[in-house]
Amino acid sequence: MVYPGAVHTRFEHSLGVYHLAGEVAYRLRAQQDPEFPIEDFDIKTVKLAGLLHDIGHGPFSHTFERQFLPLFLNGASWSHEDMSISMIDYIVDKHHIDIEPECLKKAKEMVVASTEHGSHNSPTGKQFLYDIVANGRNGVDVDKFDYLIRDSRACGVGCGFMFGRLMGSMRVLGDEICYRAKDYLTVYNLFSTRAEMHRTIYTHAKVKGIELMAVDALTKANEAFGIADAVQNPGEFWKLDDTILKRIEVDERPELKEARDLVLRIRRRDLYQFCNEFAVPKENLDHFKDVTPQDIICSQRSSDVTLKEEDIAVSTAKIDLTRGSSNPLESLFLSQDYDSTDSFTIPVERISHLVPAVCQDKIVRVYAKKPELVSKFVLCLFLKKEICKGTISWFHVTNEWVSPDMNQNPVPNFLVTGGSSFSGL
Repeated sequence: MVYPGAVHTRFEHSLGVYHLAGEVAYRLRAQQDPEFPIEDFDIKTVKLAGLLHDIGHGPFSHTFERQFLPLFLNGASWSHEDMSISMIDYIVDKHHIDIEPECLKKAKEMVVASTEHGSHNSPTGKQFLYDIVANGRNGVDVDKFDYLIRDSRACGVGCGFMFGRLMGSMRVLGDEICYRAKDYLTVYNLFSTRAEMHRTIYTHAKVKGIELMAVDALTKANEAFGIADAVQNPGEFWKLDDTILKRIEVDERPELKEARDLVLRIRRRDLYQFCNEFAVPKENLDHFKDVTPQDIICSQRSSDVTLKEEDIAVSTAKIDLTRGSSNPLESLFLSQDYDSTDSFTIPVERISHLVPAVCQDKIVRVYAKKPELVSKFVLCLFLKKEICKGTISWFHVTNEWVSPDMNQNPVPNFLVTGGSSFSGL
């Protein structure tokens, strides 16, 4: 196992966000700005949003949302934030919870505040309250504070981010949370730590391989359990959690045999085998089309064992500083010191030595579902120029795999067995 101690639930994380949201709200009230007074009602609302912000997640969280559901939604949009709103309404109605309607309304607005369609126009002028749990302006929020510290400790890796220091420098200026200028490095450490956690832990090759297997198991069990349909009905959706794999494993219905076998393979560590990976060049990130198993089988040589789509799994991992290809520090407002009444942003030239030239990476990995097929996946060297242009050009050769850019030389053997990593072209 890669990180055997890295086990926690969304419930524990949500409790942490609930606590930190309250701590930030109390801190901001201690630095009270008469123009934006923070009432007990505001603190209650922010804490409620922190507690409920992830209640709309399905089994295996983002894997369910980004890899499983798109197979069944036929292009329709779905997000765990929107599902959180549906679940909140369902729980309040189902259990006749007595709660102030305005508090509930604002808490739900805070949950979706960071989404593209999140509407958080506060009639009271307290826009900054909507940035505490899920910050759509610059990505600095207590959601990240909690999971980065929690996960780094559970995995036994270092964490250069000190959220206590950052919380200590928060204040409200111009209806926005600002930080002391001297703490901008701490903010950058938040973003860089997040990127490093994604690179080394969340998108680890073994982790993504197991995620692919879990998605395949859920897909094969979907009809029997009505998994995808449950997202349309909060009354059914709440029954879905990570125990779905155990339910598949112990269900002896014949139609679930393939799904059961996949779960058993995960238990036995008979995993999909990582073959190779490459990074999409920065100039092609905007128009890159995801690679599919169908794309790959089109480039096999005729003298080889014929590969089928079901033999191949492809994972595309996106790693950024939280704002896609944008530099999040450009949206950060600072104050010179605690007594300042003006805020400002950091000039790009002052932070160019910190922020990488490219704020986003996209890593494509190819897996063989059967270990005996690993040697057949000779493709990364071929694809590294053609596939990243957004219009895939495939090479069909009879005897040896060759590339037009290699003067017709065959692919080196070390690429056949995997293990290499293309970090650029």
